Amino acid sequence: MVGGGKKDQGVARLGFILLPTAVCLLLTAFCLPALGQPGVPGPSSPLYGARPQSGAVSSGLPKALRDVGVDQKLNEQLPLDLIFHNEKGEPVKLGDYFGKKPVVLSLVYYECPMLCTQVLNGMVSAFKVLSFKGGDEFDVVTVSFDPRETPALASAKKKTYVGYLPEAKRSPAENGWHFLTGNSESIKRLTEAVGFHYHFDEATNQFAHASAIMVATPEGKLARYFYGIEYSPKDLRLGLVEASQNKIGSPVDQLLLYCYHYDPATGKYGAVVMNMIRLGGIGTLIAMVALFFVMRRRSAMQMRLPRGGSA
Repeated sequence: MVGGGKKDQGVARLGFILLPTAVCLLLTAFCLPALGQPGVPGPSSPLYGARPQSGAVSSGLPKALRDVGVDQKLNEQLPLDLIFHNEKGEPVKLGDYFGKKPVVLSLVYYECPMLCTQVLNGMVSAFKVLSFKGGDEFDVVTVSFDPRETPALASAKKKTYVGYLPEAKRSPAENGWHFLTGNSESIKRLTEAVGFHYHFDEATNQFAHASAIMVATPEGKLARYFYGIEYSPKDLRLGLVEASQNKIGSPVDQLLLYCYHYDPATGKYGAVVMNMIRLGGIGTLIAMVALFFVMRRRSAMQMRLPRGGSA
C-alpha cells in the first residue's frame, strides 16, 4: 500500500502540473480569432467595388468612383422621421422598424446588375447560418437608393430573398425583413446619415457604389459597419448582441465579447490578447484551487484507512 500511495501521489503531482496548463490552453483556444471576414472586394468593372478603407485615391481612378465609399458614423442617430414606401406600396416611417430590436440596414438598388445582388446574397448566406432569426431577435431593413424604383420591384426582391432562407426562418423574415423605396429627398438624408456615398453614371445608366451593411441599435443609432459582400455570422451575431445592449444572446456571447473587440478600421471583431491572458490566468487559478481541495480530500481519506488494509 505504501508503494501504491507513492504512485498515487506521483500521479497527483503530474495532474497538478498538467491540469492548469490544459485549462489555460483550452481557454486560449476558445478565444482564438475565427477566420476573418473577407476584405473589401476590388472592383470588377469601372462602376463596381468598394474604395479602400485607407490610403490616397489614385489619380487614375475613374471619375465615377472618386466620390464613392462608406464613411463610418458610429453612434450617430438615424433620421427616423423619413418617409418611405414598403414592398406593399404603403407609406411608412423609418422609425416604424425601430424601438424594440437591433436592425441590420442595407442600401442597394434592386435593378443593380452586379454588386447589390452580391450584397444581398452575402446577407442571406449569413442569415442562414446565424442562430438568431430575422424578425425574432432582430429586424432587417433594405432600402433602395434609386428613387426611380417601385414597390413592385421591392416586393419581387423580398420574395426572392426570403425564399432563400431555411423554412424555419421564412415566416419570421416575412414580418422582419423589409424592402423599401423612397423619393430623392428621403434617400439623400438617409445615405448622408450613414455615410454612404454613391454616383450615378449617365453613360451606363447605373450607380457606382460601395458594399457594406450596418447594424443599428433599437433606438436607431449606428453601432457597427461590416464591409464587403460576405459577412461573418460570428461578427454579425456579436454586433447584434452589442447593439441590443446584451438583451439577446447567451453567456457564451458575453465571454466572446470579452475576448473580441470591434475594430472600426476593418469592420471586424479581433481578439484582445490581454483579455485572453486574464481569462487564462483566472482559469488556471480556479483549476489550482479545485485541485488543492481534491488532493486534500483524497489525503484525508487515505489517512482514515486502517494500516495494511485496503479500501
